[in-house]
Amino acid sequence: MTNLERVAHEIKTVGLYDLILQDVQKILGTRRPSVEQIRGLLETHPEILREYKQTNVEYNLSNIHLADIPLEGLEGECLKEARKVNENLAVLREIEKYTLDFEHSSTLVIIFSVEFFVLFSVQYFIVLLNLKAYQWYIYGLFALSVAAAWWYAKKEQRKYARENARFERIYDETLRLLDELEAKGCVEKEQLWIRQSDEHV
Repeated sequence: MTNLERVAHEIKTVGLYDLILQDVQKILGTRRPSVEQIRGLLETHPEILREYKQTNVEYNLSNIHLADIPLEGLEGECLKEARKVNENLAVLREIEKYTLDFEHSSTLVIIFSVEFFVLFSVQYFIVLLNLKAYQWYIYGLFALSVAAAWWYAKKEQRKYARENARFERIYDETLRLLDELEAKGCVEKEQLWIRQSDEHV
């Protein structure tokens, strides 16, 4: 559900993907790769596509380059399956953020930021407010906050793994339904591609 033509064009022309373009230039050995060359590279070097998808998820951009199926004029099984595809696409867009590795997620960054703030506060209370007599109590509270942060991080890590597995399952089901709809002549996948992102315009 990711349009490789669009991916190649965006890697070449959109500044957000400059680091990926540098990798592409190194692999191809040219400073000015064409869209066709980049498109071919996506087939032979899947890590480039992974980098693109990860960048998008980090910036809350979708890797689902398919629009919802227009339901007007569809009947029976076609209508039922098209509705299911549209529901699946909505779910996929919603949980796509969980396809990012937990170690690279904003959730982990927030946890570390909070813990840094707590550590800074501990030092502030002990040194600047002259609470050395209570420093072991304050350090105890800090240790509790570290334990709470560790517990929360583990809980979120499990959630990422669970939602990622759910994403993969729904993704595969949606692809299968789209193939069935196209085989029955209900839709043309080519007509559903979103050719460019509004965020890049």
